[in-house]
Amino acid sequence: MHRSRVILPALTLTALTLFAQVPAGGAAPAMEWQEVFHEDGTITRTLTPQAPAEEAPSFRALSVAEVTRVFGDRDPSDAFDLVFVGDGYTADDLGTYAANVLSKWEELSAVEPFASYKQYFNVWRVDVVSNESGVDHDPARGLLKDTALDMGFWCQGRDATTERLLCVNETKAASFAALAPQADQVIALGNTAKYGGAGGAVATASGSNASSGQIAIHELGHSIGGLADEYDYPYETYTGAEPREINVTADPTGAKWSAYLGQPSPDGGVVAPVEGARYYKYGLYRPTEDSIMRTLGKKFNSIGRDAMVTAFKAKVPSLNFELAPGVPIIRPVPR
Repeated sequence: MHRSRVILPALTLTALTLFAQVPAGGAAPAMEWQEVFHEDGTITRTLTPQAPAEEAPSFRALSVAEVTRVFGDRDPSDAFDLVFVGDGYTADDLGTYAANVLSKWEELSAVEPFASYKQYFNVWRVDVVSNESGVDHDPARGLLKDTALDMGFWCQGRDATTERLLCVNETKAASFAALAPQADQVIALGNTAKYGGAGGAVATASGSNASSGQIAIHELGHSIGGLADEYDYPYETYTGAEPREINVTADPTGAKWSAYLGQPSPDGGVVAPVEGARYYKYGLYRPTEDSIMRTLGKKFNSIGRDAMVTAFKAKVPSLNFELAPGVPIIRPVPR
């Protein structure tokens, strides 16, 4: 399962600020990368202090969380099971939560290739009940809420620079998601209308914000299709080996996509190596100018779409399909 985090002790401005907060003789906190989704659709990464050890939810909290099938009637062993969990929804807010889940699923399932393979999905909603409505640091930083999954902007207060980074206690979120018959991907929705989200083993999005559903679509490109990010922030020049992900290459000829070169792509571009991808401005190439793996609101390009479809086939045994004649089947790389 895709994780958008790499833990490392890198020294950025944020890290240097944190060093100043460490008592003499103490150690600086470990840092981890987080994907940041901006309202204009652009995506960047930022270093945040590593989350402290996360506690699992209590048995009592788990015992009162009801599971509802939102969509699909397939056996979980022959389906892709998408599980929503919510945070900051009290018992009185569960109607809002149900509407938020349905809205996000409708948005996701309207995007190709999900639209064409919608019938192979099960969608589950776990009714996680919080003591207070809302999420931490909303509407103002420093305002804390008593919620089940500890969701909060500014990455739960750990990031001093990125307000819209909406982080969650992944241990708790995964524990609640495990109440569903199967959980192939977990999406945590926060009870807020403020735009925000984050990537990771558990993708997060603002439940009542109309634009935040695009975050889930991007994250499923990682976790289902094994796709790399196609944006070129924050590094300069790549000098490493050929990347394993199918949608990025170090080869300026684009031979990795030889069967697609020159063909129109669903995201509006034409397949050709475009420099700048997988966090580097130079030395790595993406298939098209602007797909959803680079900018929210866009479509998957041909390479990404076919990788997703191949992954559906691998997950759903009864799904037997053939791509268009002459189009190779692309095997996604698990992340």
